Amino acid sequence: MNPEVIVGTIRRRRRSPPKLPDTPQPPNVRNWVVYLALTVLLTALMFNGYLTDRPATLPLPPLSQAADVRSTIREAADSLQIVVGWDLTLSAPEGVPDSVRVSVISGSADTLTLIQPSSALADTAYLPAPVAGGRVAGISCVSAQHGEAHPVEEVCTPWQYVRPLASAVAAPATSPAAAAIETRIVIQPRGLQVDPDIGGKCAEWQRSHDPDSVWIEVNETAVPECTGPNRKPTVAQFCAFAVMRDGRRLKTRNSTNSRYCEELFAEWIRERYS
Repeated sequence: MNPEVIVGTIRRRRRSPPKLPDTPQPPNVRNWVVYLALTVLLTALMFNGYLTDRPATLPLPPLSQAADVRSTIREAADSLQIVVGWDLTLSAPEGVPDSVRVSVISGSADTLTLIQPSSALADTAYLPAPVAGGRVAGISCVSAQHGEAHPVEEVCTPWQYVRPLASAVAAPATSPAAAAIETRIVIQPRGLQVDPDIGGKCAEWQRSHDPDSVWIEVNETAVPECTGPNRKPTVAQFCAFAVMRDGRRLKTRNSTNSRYCEELFAEWIRERYS
């Protein structure tokens, strides 16, 4: 093979100008128009579906009425302080009540009627406290007043307050040993609001969950089945403590091995020195 011919051939290929890249084509306007039209169509369909699926605005009731009536009861000296709370349903502006009437009716036929402005959502009444070993039961009723032209719709919720009986044990102080015998039993807490077990739901829960405890927080919150209309437990737990002749305070047998009674006993001891 002739080397000069090969070299010459290579030189000619290197001296040839490089091939220029292809000139870019102008954008396809038709494709852009199609994409834009699809985007507008999809947006229109989504907006139309949003408008179609939106629920129609329901008109408000013409009159506001009382709802969710509940009572919270505490002892205040020799009386029961009954705080009645309620809500008012939504209505048109012209349906706001002129006033709210609150009635607290106890089992002894005592009835207290109070009138509050429509802006109020609570009121307080006082009834005599029960004696030890007794209870007071009643109902709290609330109604929105809209004038004589409109009927009164009263909403009522039952309640009760119980006080356990503390029995005293007398012992003659005939010897030093007898001086240490307990002389008085004290029940703590002194009294509690206990909601009525409407429909026996709590009793049924206890039967089907024996021996589980109904308590979430003792004497404060219980399982839903054992929580009444005033959001209070339908059962109560009390602790018995003893006051000795020499002034010492001790727990009784039924109050030992109970976390709740242990905490309550510590508070009771602190009261002595406060």
